[in-house]
Amino acid sequence: MKLLSQLKIGEQATVVAVHGEGAVRRRLFDMGITPGAEVYLRKKAPLGDPIEIAIRGYELTLRKAEAANVEVK
Repeated sequence: MKLLSQLKIGEQATVVAVHGEGAVRRRLFDMGITPGAEVYLRKKAPLGDPIEIAIRGYELTLRKAEAANVEVK
């Protein structure tokens, strides 16, 4: 399995699981990052943090630490 933070620009994946504790996990779910959702990595900042993804028809920017809680395939 791979983490969302490990995707390369232009890669597409499906969310398998969302890890993390309490508020972080809930925040990811509230943003639409749920198991089964299709994710497309659009951009990465020059130093790799943050990243911009497309999910459920909208663009979302995440910190690398948040993206490391999302398992994809």
